[in-house]
Amino acid sequence: MKILFISKNNTKKPVSINIYLFVFFIMAFVSVIGAYVYSLSIKIATQRSEEKIETLKLDLDFVSYQRSLQLYIKQIGEMNTRLTDLDNQTERLQGILKKQIVGKQKLPKLPKKEKEFENQGGPFINNNLTEQDVQIALQTLMNQMQIREDIFNETESILLKQSVIKDTLPDLYPVSVGYRSSSYGWRIDPMLGVRSFHEGLDFSAAEGDEIKATASGIVIAAGKAPDYGNYVKIKHGGGIETRYAHASKLLVKKGDLVNKDQVIALVGNTGRSTGPHLHYEIRLNGRSLDPRKYLKKK
Repeated sequence: MKILFISKNNTKKPVSINIYLFVFFIMAFVSVIGAYVYSLSIKIATQRSEEKIETLKLDLDFVSYQRSLQLYIKQIGEMNTRLTDLDNQTERLQGILKKQIVGKQKLPKLPKKEKEFENQGGPFINNNLTEQDVQIALQTLMNQMQIREDIFNETESILLKQSVIKDTLPDLYPVSVGYRSSSYGWRIDPMLGVRSFHEGLDFSAAEGDEIKATASGIVIAAGKAPDYGNYVKIKHGGGIETRYAHASKLLVKKGDLVNKDQVIALVGNTGRSTGPHLHYEIRLNGRSLDPRKYLKKK
């Protein structure tokens, strides 16, 4: 193969090049260019992949943050509701106390609710809040909750101390009948047929008969449970509590102040029961006592 080179004076100088060598150089040049282009494309693709991964991470972090924030918001809503409930119960007890308080006993004052938490706890809170902001709000509510709990307990304590001791001793029969269908202590369980400890007294009575509080106190629970069915728990002070189970209807609610011999429910057959009756318990600091030792003789 011959290549002509033309100089400035228009003289031609032929140069001979081996065709195979020429093809080799051309292929080598093309290979180098191809390798460079391939390397560049790989680099660009890698960079784009890294950018996509980083974007995906940011998206996942944002989703995680949103879930965490919504959880905090839910907790704030629940705590805010609990605060309102505590305030209402405390105000109710203090309203009763103001009418019957004796001596120079002063009632604890409820603090004003922080404005920033009023009406919060709905489906959404300010979008601009950071997780740290919400955590601070949550901690503030927890502190307020503790203050409310202390005030409620103090008010409740004052109320119980104002009651006459004889009125807070559970010594009445909870129903008009004196017959006990099942006594306190070990027995054969009527439903399972096995030996078990019975923590109260069962009074056989007609459905709809009145159930009365055996002592004055505060209703600490009124609702439904698998074993008890419809039940009422009354706190009488000094760690004493009475329970009334299997009612057909409840006539009091949590937070109510009840007097001795007041009708609180009606006999029924709810929960774990084989027939209409009242299951009655007396407890001291959570431990069951034998009610027979406290009931007045009929």
